[in-house]
Amino acid sequence: MARTGRSQPVSLLVEALVVAVVLCLAARRSCAIGVNWGTQLSHQLPASTVVRLLQDNGFDRVKLFDAEDTILGALKGSGIQVMVGIPNDLLADLAGGGKAADNWVAKNVSGHVRDGVDVRYVAVGNEPFLETFNGTYLNTTFPAMQNIQAALVKAGLADKVKVTVPLNADVYQSPTGKPSDGDFRADIHGLMLTIVQFLASTGAPFVANVYPFISLYADPNFPLDYAFFQGSSSPVVDGGVTYQNTFDANHDTLVAALRRNGFGNVSVVVGEVGWPTDGDANANLDYARRFNQGFLTHIASGQGTPLRPGPVDAYVFSLIDEDRKSIQPGNFERHWGIFYYDGTPKYPLSLAGGNGSTLKPARGVKYLEKKWCVLKPSANLADQKVGDSVSYACGLADCTSLGYKTSCAGLDAKGNVSYAYNIYYQTMDQDDRACDFNGLATTTSVDPSTGTCRFIVEIDVGAAAPRSAMDVAAGWAAAVLASFVLSVLL
Repeated sequence: MARTGRSQPVSLLVEALVVAVVLCLAARRSCAIGVNWGTQLSHQLPASTVVRLLQDNGFDRVKLFDAEDTILGALKGSGIQVMVGIPNDLLADLAGGGKAADNWVAKNVSGHVRDGVDVRYVAVGNEPFLETFNGTYLNTTFPAMQNIQAALVKAGLADKVKVTVPLNADVYQSPTGKPSDGDFRADIHGLMLTIVQFLASTGAPFVANVYPFISLYADPNFPLDYAFFQGSSSPVVDGGVTYQNTFDANHDTLVAALRRNGFGNVSVVVGEVGWPTDGDANANLDYARRFNQGFLTHIASGQGTPLRPGPVDAYVFSLIDEDRKSIQPGNFERHWGIFYYDGTPKYPLSLAGGNGSTLKPARGVKYLEKKWCVLKPSANLADQKVGDSVSYACGLADCTSLGYKTSCAGLDAKGNVSYAYNIYYQTMDQDDRACDFNGLATTTSVDPSTGTCRFIVEIDVGAAAPRSAMDVAAGWAAAVLASFVLSVLL
């Protein structure tokens, strides 16, 4: 029937609006991006500030490594989808019986869902099958997953909240280096199939953490341009497919492993992907911007990978630098954030793939007084107390920006000592006692930052608790671990 009178333009307008909404949703689906929110910081931004930072920058999903009431409470009504994590050290208890899982779900999922937190996933463990764990979690991860799933069923949440486990990319591999030959690691092959069967039966995704940077870090001969997204001089040719970047190749190795074992329909979520900005020669702002922007542009295109065309679900690693993370894998571990410790963007980055605004800083951040702790000009570098004091400072604070080809590599010896003093002083909330070092240090109102080396002023998180004698003893013990600094500084 023909449309007549006023109904025609109105109908056309409605149709146009519907098309616009559909296109908008499709575009959002192709470029929706999550982020990992870690909390191993000496000074954390308030959870409400971080949630607003997520919203201001268009992150619609967040992955947490633990169920922290303050953070989950701040996410209430935010519209941000949440993957809440269970640390590895809880796996044994959760595997031991259903009661522990029931209690965990009641406390960390059910209550928060009722309060308006959009929990979508429970991540049971974090990379529990890393070879460096020597099999510690092989017998507890899957039983813990089963018990958490049963608890969610009891709570009536299993249709909304899915159980998964974030796994490092080392759980799958290709003997030929070609993605199409991908399969699960031989020593855990049976366990992996059991877990994938569980994921398939519950409609949960396979969550894989993919790190091209680690490939480069582990192998100095790794072709640098293959880590990025602008084409490579050393592509991988796999039949009729040419892989120009390691992300696509890694992703499709997993897809091939799933297909090979009869689970080609299991969805894949990239749980962690990113590039650090300090602590290693290849961890710098330029490479991080190049990788992350290349990745986000790749995601925004919606083209997917050769074996999985279409939108890719991914969580960038990570949101904010964490100065308390373990540096056992490398000094770069504390510098994965796309934001500095205070919520300031490290470099221009468009989540929409270059077609939108770049990152916005956190709002309303409060800082300590603008003063820094530095080595006195009269101090003698040959004094043994200087070396001892640097070891002490770096045993309690983060000195990973000092070293070969790091952001502070251009400092002279006195500058290195001043950096160590200041980072300790700021970590200790500018306590006057923290800028003494046997009379070797003094405070200044002149910012000592130079070039790429930032001497920070810490954020104000309230009055710090008094430092105990035990804290001091712990600092001297930790000083042994900071011996790497001395080889660089003095």
